[in-house]
Order: sequence, then structure tokens, then C-alpha cells
Amino acid sequence: MSFGNRVNQFDAWLLDRVFQPFADALPERLTAMEMGMSFQVGSIVLSAASISALLVLEGMTLDNLITNVLGWFFEVIFYIGIHRMRRLVKPGYQNPLRVMLAGMRPISIPFAAYAFYQAVTADRAYELALWFNSLSQLVFVAGIYLISCNVPPPGHRARQTSFGRGPLPNEIG
Repeated sequence: MSFGNRVNQFDAWLLDRVFQPFADALPERLTAMEMGMSFQVGSIVLSAASISALLVLEGMTLDNLITNVLGWFFEVIFYIGIHRMRRLVKPGYQNPLRVMLAGMRPISIPFAAYAFYQAVTADRAYELALWFNSLSQLVFVAGIYLISCNVPPPGHRARQTSFGRGPLPNEIG
């Protein structure tokens, strides 16, 4: 089995065994798509906090942070693109973003791991900003996996919770 196949297999396992059961357990009014989009906004805010911490606390200039600022703009553009495609996700159908983001999901994990490594090994002066950045990357990974989850059809959760369970003693009238 090639390395690419192993990565795809791990991605499918993580999506199907970790995030999809979590998405299925969410209340019906809060879908995984909504929560994932909220995580993406949180990632953007944490990334902006990281850049701001470098500007304000460390006295860096925008010239020093141009790659960080450009990366932040790419995060915003990614959010806008996903926000425009969210109407493609319909309850009870296969999520088209699951396939569209298949390359983005697994590659986001090493970036989050590297951001965490940077925060752990950072000089004391940069520690706060890099912890914001590592948290931003972690929230991004969780958000992109939640966005890729399928949305169950309406009433699915009601059937799922009532299956195989009789009334409890306090529910018998």
C-alpha cells in the first residue's frame, strides 16, 4: 500500500469513526456544517489574535509579518468559498464537500502539528502568539472535518434515540 493510500485511509477513518459519530450526535437544530463553519470563524479570529500579538506585544512591523497576513487573507477567502458552497450540503444526501476537501483535510493535520511544535519550542517572547496560532490550526482541522460530515435526514435523530428503548418508569403515565 502506498503512502498516499495510507493517508487517504487514515483520513477516511478519522472522518467516519471520529467526526461523523460526533456530527450524528449533535442536536437536530445544530448541524455539523454550522458547527464547522463556527470553528472556521474561530480559527480566523485566533489567527488574527496571533498576528495582533506579534504586532502589539513584540513590536513587529507588517513587513515582518507579511506572510502571516497573507495567510490570514487566504483563511478568510477559504471561509467565504465554503460559505458560498454550503447550500450544496443537503440533509440525507452525500456531502459534496466531503470529496472536495479530501486533499485539504489530511494536509491540515501536519500543519497543525507543526504549529503545536512551534508553540512548544518557541522563545519566551513569541510563546503567546504561537500558542494562538497553534490553537487556530487545531480549530481549523476540527472545523474542516465537521464541514465534511454528512448531514442526516430530518427526524433521523428522533428515530435513533427511540430505537430499542421502552419507556422509563417515570415516563409511564
